[in-house]
Amino acid sequence: MDLRIFTEPQQGASYDTLLSVAKATEDLGFDAFFRSDHYLRMGSADGLPGPTDAWITLAGLARETKRIRLGTLMTAGTFRLPGVLAIQVAQVDQMSGGRVELGLGAGWFEEEHKAYGIPFPAERLARLEEQLAIVTGLWATEVGASFDYAGTHYQVENSPALPKPAQAKIPVLIGGHGAKRTPRLAAQYADEFNMPFASIPDSERQFGRVRAAAEEAGRKPDDLVYSNALVVCVGKDDAEVARRAAAIGRDVDELKANGLAGSPAEVVQRIGEYGAVGSSRLYLQLLDLDDLDHLELISAQVLSQLG
Repeated sequence: MDLRIFTEPQQGASYDTLLSVAKATEDLGFDAFFRSDHYLRMGSADGLPGPTDAWITLAGLARETKRIRLGTLMTAGTFRLPGVLAIQVAQVDQMSGGRVELGLGAGWFEEEHKAYGIPFPAERLARLEEQLAIVTGLWATEVGASFDYAGTHYQVENSPALPKPAQAKIPVLIGGHGAKRTPRLAAQYADEFNMPFASIPDSERQFGRVRAAAEEAGRKPDDLVYSNALVVCVGKDDAEVARRAAAIGRDVDELKANGLAGSPAEVVQRIGEYGAVGSSRLYLQLLDLDDLDHLELISAQVLSQLG
């Protein structure tokens, strides 16, 4: 089971804070540092000092880290034109020496679009499908050849399809709860399917849909990685769990029911239950980014037990 650290900087984090978390992620043996792609805080958080851009952040971290994978859960398709996104991600992949992964979604948070003057179009899933075709098509085009695409929402004409990523193929992540279109898009374009904030039964059901869609598309279902994103709250005793839950404004019982919470032994057991339904990678949503002792505890007493 891979453990990756997943942050939500729109809730309030500077680049320096994210850099500290990313360096701890690397030093403590975790597999990757991922972040959300949002420009507006959610809930009661103050969001200070203000939003940071996902791909600018990852470009900086690409030069400040050496080993960990870097990526997004999920880049909002509404924020960037597909050709521009292909250039940005390929450049950050070069800057990192080939450690980037692209999670790409349709975009959903209408308020942040209004807050920053970003169009929030209808047919976002149809646009996402065309974006996936263009981004992956640009990267796959041989040097010296050109790429064209004639879609309903996007058209590309005689593109040199440059620059190229450092990796032969940047892993693409698709995720979500949709019963039909999401599994089909994952089967067509994804290297990894991510189930965000879902129960074990719901994860098993959706993984099954994706596996069936992969078979229908002529792919081996095991060619995809299946993963979950879950909030994490671990403590060496009940008091520490309660303190960490209070710091992020959550209830311990709710966290235990819907995330990875409790003692290290409880969390290891819960991870095993997700593994039993097919998940081989977990994105630990770390909400208190100033609590690096939390990461140390997870590394020493959870990660160390997963082999």
